[in-house]
Amino acid sequence: MRLVLYFLTLLSFSCVISTYGPHQRAQMTGDILLGGLFPIHFGVTSKDQDLAARPQSTQCVRFNFRGFRWLQAMIFAIEEINNSSSLLPNITLGYRIFDTCNAVSKALEATLSFVAQNKIDSLNLDEFCNCTDHIPSTIAVVGAAGSAVSTAVANLLGLFYIPQISYASSSRLLSNKNQYKSFMRTIPNDEYQATAMADIIEDFEWNWVIAVASDDDYGRPGIEKFEKEMEERDICIHLNELISQYFEEHEIKALADRIENSTAKVIVVFASGPDIEPLIKEMVRRNITDRTWLASEAWASSSLIAKQEYLNVVAGTIGFVLKAGPIPRFREFLQQVQPKKDSHNEFVREFWEETFNCYLEDSPRLQENENGSTSFRPLCTGDEDVTHVETPYLDFTHLRISYNVYMAVYAIAQALQDILTCTPGHGLFANNSCADIKKIEAWQVLKQLRHLNYTNSVGDKVHFDENTDIAANYTIINWHRSAEDNSVLFEEVGYYNVHAKKGAKLFINKAKILWNGHSSEVPFSNCSEDCEPGTRKGIIDSMPTCCFECTECSDGEYSNQKDASVCTKCPNNSWSTGNHTFCFLKEIEFLSWSEPFGIALTICAVLGIVLTTFVLGVFVKYRNTPIVKATNREMSYVLLFSLICCFSSSLIFIGEPQDWTCRLRQPAFGISFVLCISCILVKTNRVLLVFEAKIPTSLHRKWWGLNLQFLLVFLFTFVQVMICVVWLYNAPPSSYRNHDIDEIIFITCNEGSMMALGFLIGYTCFLAAICFFFAFKSRKLPENFTEAKFITFSMLIFFIVWISFIPAYFSTYGKFVSAVEVIAILASSFGLLACIFFTKVYIILFKPSRNTIEEVRCRTAAHAFKVAAKATLKHEAVSRKKSNSIGGSSTPSPSSSFSLPTNGRDSASSSRPRVSLGSGTVTLSLSFEESRRSSIM
Repeated sequence: MRLVLYFLTLLSFSCVISTYGPHQRAQMTGDILLGGLFPIHFGVTSKDQDLAARPQSTQCVRFNFRGFRWLQAMIFAIEEINNSSSLLPNITLGYRIFDTCNAVSKALEATLSFVAQNKIDSLNLDEFCNCTDHIPSTIAVVGAAGSAVSTAVANLLGLFYIPQISYASSSRLLSNKNQYKSFMRTIPNDEYQATAMADIIEDFEWNWVIAVASDDDYGRPGIEKFEKEMEERDICIHLNELISQYFEEHEIKALADRIENSTAKVIVVFASGPDIEPLIKEMVRRNITDRTWLASEAWASSSLIAKQEYLNVVAGTIGFVLKAGPIPRFREFLQQVQPKKDSHNEFVREFWEETFNCYLEDSPRLQENENGSTSFRPLCTGDEDVTHVETPYLDFTHLRISYNVYMAVYAIAQALQDILTCTPGHGLFANNSCADIKKIEAWQVLKQLRHLNYTNSVGDKVHFDENTDIAANYTIINWHRSAEDNSVLFEEVGYYNVHAKKGAKLFINKAKILWNGHSSEVPFSNCSEDCEPGTRKGIIDSMPTCCFECTECSDGEYSNQKDASVCTKCPNNSWSTGNHTFCFLKEIEFLSWSEPFGIALTICAVLGIVLTTFVLGVFVKYRNTPIVKATNREMSYVLLFSLICCFSSSLIFIGEPQDWTCRLRQPAFGISFVLCISCILVKTNRVLLVFEAKIPTSLHRKWWGLNLQFLLVFLFTFVQVMICVVWLYNAPPSSYRNHDIDEIIFITCNEGSMMALGFLIGYTCFLAAICFFFAFKSRKLPENFTEAKFITFSMLIFFIVWISFIPAYFSTYGKFVSAVEVIAILASSFGLLACIFFTKVYIILFKPSRNTIEEVRCRTAAHAFKVAAKATLKHEAVSRKKSNSIGGSSTPSPSSSFSLPTNGRDSASSSRPRVSLGSGTVTLSLSFEESRRSSIM
């Protein structure tokens, strides 16, 4: 019995199913039924349901002309398919279309009618039901418009695998196929739109914007993706706000306050027209006209916002719209609408009343007006000419959403056509079977849609990807003010190609954009003023990265563009200008032949070479004179040659350093000086040893002959040569460009090993110290035989120069390092030349009377007397000390006498004077025979 009641209940339900759902609808029967969901109204009345009585259905308000045009596009496509002989022949498509009122509750109410009908039909109760108005199952639904509405509808339709193709829902959340199994769409994913918006902001160099999103499944995911894109581009969002058409007035005013007080001038809006309208109204009331709006596709061409009374605020808006598509003969179809002819479409009556601001006879709204409405409308006949009234309904210049609806209907029809023409064994179902078009079910259509791939009549390729999204591009529009009637004109200014390469996706003709409706100057929407070239952005504490202070680039760095995040370091061979906007090549410096300092040093070096060569010439010319002979003639020649080498080595330090000059100059200097010092050392030491020898023997003459002197000079010099060889082998010097100095590149020599240089100079100074010791010891020898005093003085000059050289060498840089060493070489060389040779040259050239053998021997005799007297006095002092220590007897003072006897007894020794010193007599025999002989002759 219960089973019978159950079937009777179902039977009665199926008989009245045609009236289930919202009362107002557009409906046409057919073999296969398509459902439709369109926002014929912008919203519903907001009522506080206190549940004191049975809750009543909310009422839809504000007629949406564009939504009605979208509905007409679906009806037009279905009628076009039904009249086609090639597409679904002998099959009639029907439709049931409901108004969602842009509200989830209304959309679910309509969706339940689709689901309920399909559920009843799945029970196969045809044999029990004899209802004449039975409606077949809905095998697919076209809609809805808003993403929030489509999300709710998709959850319900997905339970029954009823395919849903949205024409305007772009939320990226709907791409989740695990949650929305049967959802598809003919509009691109919002992910592309968010990226495109960020690209536009970056292209106009804005970095300080306001983001406003509708508080639903369209606005929140869209603005979330937009935020990520902005972070990647280092662009800041000053305010991030949510909005809804159901906000209270105080909430709208508070939001407007925050926007008005913000320094950001660009407002990015991810919302639908009804959601953003309350904010626009408040902005108009406050007359805030200095903001630039960046509109998402949901309201970029909304007739609700594109009104003349809002244009002072929204003029200049940059918006994204879908690519427009042609719909042949659609214009004529729209113009033929009439209440009397379109009885199957109940929305036509309300459209007519809203278009002509009237009431049709028997209109339920007329009764409402008579029951107390304050507005008055006249009656209309239904025969008025709709083309005489300008409404968004007839604005078919750019059919975008309408074309998406048209394409969605044809996609379903093509899927049905594929089922109709399916060949058994090549189908998509189990065992490659085909579905029966006469008993088609929704899940079979869904399966076929997922594999759909065809080109429609206008040449567009229709294919749903793995996320069941369709590929599409965006057109970028700019809201202009019409010069004729101050209405809004949507001017195309660019496009965004989602399939192009990065950097080539966005194109904007900036010359066509009018900002705020009249200006061609790009508005400024940055947290800080632009940093000019030559500066960089500096971080301000506790502020976003987009807020910065302009900091001048450091020396050696530059920036040649505005708002540089960092300054670029100049290349090593360049330096930044005073304003740090570019780099110039550094000046290359070295001790040049052409600069005054280099010329002065060269003149000094050449002068030294000339003077030394002159002295050498004098010595060669007067080589047989006593002065030249007394100065060790052969060794003097070597000494003068080494001085020429010393002066010459200084020239290697002048000019641009090359690898070969760097390897040559220090060894040349070191070896030359060691050769010079060795000659002086050998000369001084030889004379000292000869004079200190009591009886010069043949052994002394043998060992202190020229051969031994040259051998010693060679050995001393060989040690320096070996130091240089080891240095050049292990760490050879090389040319080096020093970039450490601002604006200048110093070309210097990298010595390779400072230790080796220290050994080279240290060894030279060591020989000079020994030379100084011997020279100081022999300073009282006859001046004719040695230059001891002058050598001592020259060695003092040498030490002063090279001791001063060490701190000067390490405290200078660049070309002055070479200059310091050249000065040291020249100073010490001139000191040696002047002290040792200038007095001799002076005597040879200007005092020839002193360059005689008598003069030499006289001075030698005087020196010998001094030495003998000093020795005798020393001997007597020692004797007295011994006597006093033994007996204490006094000893008379020594007396000295000099006798030069002239009597005949001593005539034989008349040429040998004697010197008597006290108790002892020292006889100093000096032979003047030669001198006398010379004088007589």
